Amino acid sequence: MLSAALAAALAANPSKSTEASDSNGFVRLGEAVPGAVQEIRYYSTYNFVGERIDGYEEPCAMMTREAAVALAKVEKDVEAQGYRLKIYDAYRPQKAVDHFVRWAKVIEDVRMKPHFYPEVDKTRLFAEGYIDAKSGHSRGSTVDLTLLDMNSGKELDMGGVFDYFGLRSHPDFKGDLTPAQLKNRQILRGAMLRHGFKPLSTEWWHFTLKNEPYPNTYFTFPVRCK
Repeated sequence: MLSAALAAALAANPSKSTEASDSNGFVRLGEAVPGAVQEIRYYSTYNFVGERIDGYEEPCAMMTREAAVALAKVEKDVEAQGYRLKIYDAYRPQKAVDHFVRWAKVIEDVRMKPHFYPEVDKTRLFAEGYIDAKSGHSRGSTVDLTLLDMNSGKELDMGGVFDYFGLRSHPDFKGDLTPAQLKNRQILRGAMLRHGFKPLSTEWWHFTLKNEPYPNTYFTFPVRCK
């Protein structure tokens, strides 16, 4: 069952626009998926750049209406298993992606390397696909997330942290992961796939709605809570 706020937003059903500056097709996940915890890393300084990222004017997550409806179903699914969603990022303005590109070109700025890319030389970030001029997040139907245990309130151990640049982040990485860590990844992945999302081969936390409504539009409006 949809939340009243999300149902009202869907009922409004404004005509779709592919104008990059038009946010009418989006909703805030605080309303659409109210049980999810949000830790918007790019509004903070705890991210691979080490500073707040352009375009994140407030610490909240936004997605297209269609993706939000699907994520609300994921929320109900994992709650029945004893978990909550924790969201790190969702819609990402093109301005933020541009910020990443500028940062990646400043080779001497490696202040966050020990935390997020200790195994990768910064000169290789473009070549190895960690940084690109476009991101699926800017189309509005992609989300980065993990799970919290409802009893302990702690994140499930996924055997690697969000935004880590390396093989450990690949969903199928075996390496030194324990059976419990592999199982935790599968719990998240299974719930997302059951409700219409597709995974990314290089990031266990990254999922995109299969039938995303704006597959060719990279939006530019900023992230705001109101």
